[in-house]
Amino acid sequence: MYIPAHFAETRPEELARIIKDHPLGMLVTHDAQGLDADHIPFEFDPGAGTHGMLTAHVARANPVWQRCPTGTPVMVVFRGAEAYVSPNWYPSKHEAHRQVPTWNYEVVHAHGVLTVRDDERFVRGVLARLTRRHEAAQARPWKMSDSAPEFIDGMLGHIVGIEIAVTALAGKRKLSQNREARDRLGAAQALAELGHAELARHMRDPG
Repeated sequence: MYIPAHFAETRPEELARIIKDHPLGMLVTHDAQGLDADHIPFEFDPGAGTHGMLTAHVARANPVWQRCPTGTPVMVVFRGAEAYVSPNWYPSKHEAHRQVPTWNYEVVHAHGVLTVRDDERFVRGVLARLTRRHEAAQARPWKMSDSAPEFIDGMLGHIVGIEIAVTALAGKRKLSQNREARDRLGAAQALAELGHAELARHMRDPG
């Protein structure tokens, strides 16, 4: 990933925030058949190992866990807030007419080594934690015990756990940091009015 210095993000807490706020990762793999990508919700523990641990599950019918056995190097891409930015939103554009469109975004590339965890206890724990987190905002959060035990047991047999020990994190936050403050704030205001509140918030205070 090309990362100009003014867009580089190296703070561990910011990298973890992007992953946790946007947990649907793109698992990129490569084997004798070529490149492939799977879109999987991950759980991230930044305190595990050197650079953190990613855990998830895939359908047993998905060949990724057999094509990429334990020890396979992989990459997971987490895309954060993103949106198109019009030059019309820059106050300076109307003075010099020397601005062009762009796209602002936040992204993290997590490089690591995959481990296949084909055991029921591990998978049950992953499902329970993911469910608790993503059901937390519901008025009546669904939990695994809401279903018949035999149904859950049967479903668990159809999935396989994966674990990725992260070896490196590469972050990029392209938030108009290379523009004048008035242009960055003008674009943030326009994005907020269009419903891109998260991106606008980070543009106003890119850190």
